[in-house]
Amino acid sequence: MNLSFSFLSKLALVNFPANELKQKHKVHDYSRLVSGSDYVFERLNEGTIGYMTGSGTGIKASDRIILQEGCEFYQYQVEEVDYYSDPSDMWIALLKQVLID
Repeated sequence: MNLSFSFLSKLALVNFPANELKQKHKVHDYSRLVSGSDYVFERLNEGTIGYMTGSGTGIKASDRIILQEGCEFYQYQVEEVDYYSDPSDMWIALLKQVLID
């Protein structure tokens, strides 16, 4: 009985990292919205990072945001995000460019 408990405890520890890896980031598509009207994106470091102010709920660190500039699509990972107190769905985030999934 003690051996079974030990085995099950170790099995739970082995499965924990795998479960953590299964959690995927959420992707928010802002490519159809109008820059300067629906959101503001300030490019820094030749576009590899930037600050974005937008609205919408559920934006979290490690999420991805898709933006379009001309015919080009870009994907950014949310590094940090802070929500305004009023309106509560408005936020500002630090973004880092990543390859499109």
